[in-house]
Amino acid sequence: MTMSTDTIAAIATPPGEGGVGIVRISGAEAFKIAERVFRWRGNKPLQSHRVYFGAVIEPATGEVLDRALLIPFRAPRSYTGEDVVELHCHGSPYLLRRVVELVWREGARPAQPGEFTLRAFLNGKLDLAQAEAVADLIRARSEAQLRSALALHEGKLSRHAHALNDTLLGILATVEAHIDFSEELGELDPASLAPDLQRLIEQLDALLHSAHTGRLLREGARIAIVGRPNVGKSSLLNALLGTERAIVTDIPGTTRDTIEESFQIAGVPMVVLDTAGLRESADVVEQIGIERARRAAERANLILFVYDLTAPDLETDARLLHTLPSEIPKLLVGNKLDLLDVPPAAPETLASTTGVVDTVFISARTGTGLETLHQAILNALNLQRLGEETPLLTHQRHIHAVEQAKQHLRNALDSLQQRLPPDLIAVDLRSAWLALGTITGETADEALIERIFRDFCIGK
Repeated sequence: MTMSTDTIAAIATPPGEGGVGIVRISGAEAFKIAERVFRWRGNKPLQSHRVYFGAVIEPATGEVLDRALLIPFRAPRSYTGEDVVELHCHGSPYLLRRVVELVWREGARPAQPGEFTLRAFLNGKLDLAQAEAVADLIRARSEAQLRSALALHEGKLSRHAHALNDTLLGILATVEAHIDFSEELGELDPASLAPDLQRLIEQLDALLHSAHTGRLLREGARIAIVGRPNVGKSSLLNALLGTERAIVTDIPGTTRDTIEESFQIAGVPMVVLDTAGLRESADVVEQIGIERARRAAERANLILFVYDLTAPDLETDARLLHTLPSEIPKLLVGNKLDLLDVPPAAPETLASTTGVVDTVFISARTGTGLETLHQAILNALNLQRLGEETPLLTHQRHIHAVEQAKQHLRNALDSLQQRLPPDLIAVDLRSAWLALGTITGETADEALIERIFRDFCIGK
């Protein structure tokens, strides 16, 4: 992909008023443009990585637009790898617009979405996965999302992908040597390469296993609270949120629509849905709410099935549990613990239902057991360790690349074990290498790169 040699400029801070707003300039003319629109004491040549206090001016008239700071960065020691200048002005949207239009008139052109980071990628400052992490950092809404984006930006996935590809290239080199020098080396021995291929496949499996966790971190885990009327579902919602979001009464059927709210557990984003109580009802409006409750359960990553410890109806609860999707994990939540004199026992009838992973006893009214419930939710969603060893796959593009590489390696292993010609094995090995290389951008085509940076914001 050919990089434009134009000097570009854009407002690098979000829209709206703020204490500080930044106009970023990058390219060969950045310093010359800055020297025309900025005046500082002495007006000596700009030195890289220093902070200058002065004024942004209209060169033609000398009119002062703002008192500001200027920070120059000489190539290659800059974000983009080019000469970069940042003007730190007061954060008036009108003022910033005037400043950036002034810079454009002096020879820069408007930057396209993500063009600063694209130049950083093309200049070798970031690989493609690290560049995507920039957008993730900007959009992070929780501590866990921030940690995941930082790990990606610092190259955790990239290093892992490079290591896998280095091993793969070693295997490919051996196969191609047998193609080029078959008379000297003899027939390719499956026993010598099969273990290495199998280990690579297992490592890709481990990466794919992390994709579930990665998607939950990126999109937020959806948790549906379901159960019979009056078991405390709305009280549990309020307890999880730490606020009185849902109406709580002793009247069955109070909740008639699905309530959806966001919260976090240990920095992990969650979306919790309080649903109408599941029961037979002649009320048309309540029937609609019950149907929505079932649909919410079908779309959830985890179901909290709430039942009343003080008035258990295990036969009805078991029947309701069996109507819920078996493939979605379920936590049994025994509520109203504060009203019991003795500790309860886990109900065997419910705990043995397909998909039930744990039982927790709480009091939504007093908060007893909520910490235990939080940990049980993290455990049920496999979010307790958050990629401490294997990098997390948080982007569908990365998941697809790993799936492709794994399939090609399986094909290569099958061909090897069937003693098919080395040429066929080499084709699949090379395809696996190309697939993994798209993660870091080594083998990514121009269309893929353009699609990725098209989703960035202007100024980044």
